Amino acid sequence: MAASSETSSLDGSPILRIHEDGRVERLIGTAIVPAGLDLATGVESRDVSITKDGSVGARLYVPKAADPGKKIPLLVYFHGGGFCLESAWSPTYHSYLNALVSEANIVTVSVNYRLTPEHPLPTAYDDSWAAIKWIAAPETDPWLVQFADLNRVFFSGDSAGGNIAHHMSARLGTEPLPGVTLAGAILTDPFFWGEEWIRRESARDKAISELLSSMWKLAIPGLKSYDHPWMDPGLEPERLGMMACERVLVCAAGADFYMCERGEAYCEALRMSGWGGSVEMLRSEGVGHVFHLEDRASEVAVRLMKKVVDFINEGSA
Repeated sequence: MAASSETSSLDGSPILRIHEDGRVERLIGTAIVPAGLDLATGVESRDVSITKDGSVGARLYVPKAADPGKKIPLLVYFHGGGFCLESAWSPTYHSYLNALVSEANIVTVSVNYRLTPEHPLPTAYDDSWAAIKWIAAPETDPWLVQFADLNRVFFSGDSAGGNIAHHMSARLGTEPLPGVTLAGAILTDPFFWGEEWIRRESARDKAISELLSSMWKLAIPGLKSYDHPWMDPGLEPERLGMMACERVLVCAAGADFYMCERGEAYCEALRMSGWGGSVEMLRSEGVGHVFHLEDRASEVAVRLMKKVVDFINEGSA
C-alpha cells in the first residue's frame, strides 16, 4: 500500500484508501444482499444482532429439509477479506453459504465482525467470540433451539476467516463453553503470515507480499514484527495443543504461494504440538486464493465442496 497523496494518507488500491481525515474508503467488498428465501436451494436465512448495540451481527441459515425433530450440525462461519473487507451480508458469501447449507444439510451462523482499520485486532476475535457465546446461551434463537445440534459444532472460514476459525478453536480449548462441543474446524486458505519466507515463498511476488504485510499492519497498529502469534499460531505450541476439536481440515489453493505454504506449516505445527487430534490438508492444484468462491461450478471447486460436506457429516447417522 502506497503512502500519501494530496487526497489520502494511505492509498491501498485496489483494496482501500485511508483519507487524511481518517475516513476509510473501501474500493471492493462492500456489496450486500438481503437475507430471505433462496429460490435455487430452498435455504432460508435471516439476520440477527449478537450485541445489544448491534455492532456485532450474524446471518442465520437453515436448509429446506430442516426438521425440528432431528437436530443437524451447526457451522459457525467467519468471512474473509484481510480483516478489512467484506461482511456476512456479502453476495459472495451469501451465495456460497446457501449452496453449502443445502448440500451439507446444516444450520449456519455467518458472523459479521467489525473490520480493521477502524477496529484493530483483537476486535474481530472478540466479536467472533461474542457470537460463539451467544450461540452457547440457552434459548438464544428459535432456529438454533429447533434445528442446531450443539454437540456437533464446526468453526470455518476462508482467508482472514480461516485465521479467526483457528483462534476461536484454540480459545474454546482454554475457555470451554457449557453446551457447545466443537466437532471440527475447517480452514480454507487461512491468512497466516511470518517474518521469514518459507518454502515456495522465496519466489513470492514483492508487490503481493507487501500488500499482505500492509493488511497486517492495518490490523495491528504499531506492529514491530511479523512473528506474532495472531499471524503464526506455531509460535504458541502449548495453545495449539489445547485446540477444542479433535479434527481439523485445511484447504489450500496450490497456486496461492502464500496461504498454501502457511497452511502446510500450520498443519505441521499442529501435529508437533501434542494436540493429539487429526489434521488433514486438501490441496487444490492450479487454482488461486479463494477460487471456490469465484467459480463454484469448476471441477476443483466441486471437489472442495464435497470434501467439506463429507468432513462435516462424517459419522452422522
